[in-house]
Amino acid sequence: MLLRIVSVSVIVLSTITVPAAVASADVVDAMSRDFGISTAQALTRIRQEKAALKIAPDAQAAAGESYGGSWFADGRLNVAVTDPAKADAVRAKGAEPVLRTKTLASLNAVKAGIDRLSKAGAMPKDVAGWRVDVQRGTVVVDALPGADVSALPKDVVVNTEGVQQPQTFAAGTVGGDPFYTGNVRCSIGFSVQGGYVTAGHCNVGAWNVYGWDRSWQGEFVGSSFPGNDYGWVRTGGGWWNVAVVLGWGQVSDALVRGSWEAPPGTSVCRSGSTSHWHCGVVQGRNETVNYQQGAVYELVGTSVCAEPGDSGGSFITGDQAQGVTSGGYGDCSGGGRTWFQPVNEILRVYGLTLLTA
Repeated sequence: MLLRIVSVSVIVLSTITVPAAVASADVVDAMSRDFGISTAQALTRIRQEKAALKIAPDAQAAAGESYGGSWFADGRLNVAVTDPAKADAVRAKGAEPVLRTKTLASLNAVKAGIDRLSKAGAMPKDVAGWRVDVQRGTVVVDALPGADVSALPKDVVVNTEGVQQPQTFAAGTVGGDPFYTGNVRCSIGFSVQGGYVTAGHCNVGAWNVYGWDRSWQGEFVGSSFPGNDYGWVRTGGGWWNVAVVLGWGQVSDALVRGSWEAPPGTSVCRSGSTSHWHCGVVQGRNETVNYQQGAVYELVGTSVCAEPGDSGGSFITGDQAQGVTSGGYGDCSGGGRTWFQPVNEILRVYGLTLLTA
């Protein structure tokens, strides 16, 4: 497998000189395409998001117990606070304070109550998922029209507009990249010391994993689905691991330099073996998705499209690893919504170390 690593100091894009530390020209092109914005606007957004990612932890700490969540909008990091006295401290860290009535802890508690209903088998299949919406300061439940939501807490917002039943994005062995297990094709997420992480539902009980050329690549050491959707593969058979996300010839391959978590509103791009490279925005964190096989908790929802075979593939913002593709609805012709399992959770659960450039 050939990997193309950009190492030049500057990249010339049209009449604009783009520092390589900001983004490659191909990544800027992809964002311009998927967001419907100009090259200059894409570059501005990338710079603003990079700054927001860096200040997010300090801004949250400044909000203290009044923290209501963070999101990227209008070119800056916004931080909800319930205590007006914390506004100046948040602003001093470079974020914009927004007054809200509920803390993130209280919103997470409401969502956790719905999760308990789900784990007890009390959630109907036509409830597609639920999440904390920090921008609105509430818990939103996505349900198909006619769904029975009588068991839900009264202070949630029920949304039926545009809701579809999500599904995982595994696929049958139709040939191509990048790995196979049993009769399923999935996509590699991120390289770690000794292997890589991917989606848990890609482990169909066969455990042995085969690469794009059908040679033995390794084996699943651990996986979890439903409840979670993560797993990790220990590689062998001469395969090696590199801190790169494939651009599939659409963009330059992306180097992975860390795993800072992107707040809602931030752009994010996905690489997968079926639909290759597509971009969108992070729409919400700590979302629960109710697949037919069972609910998966603590996912991140995005506006990025995906298709069968993309499962397990990489979600990345700039050079920061975000997570592995879980599932969604729609496709890359008509659009849709896709969720990913955060990579930092996978690293923590299995005690893994992300490979970085």
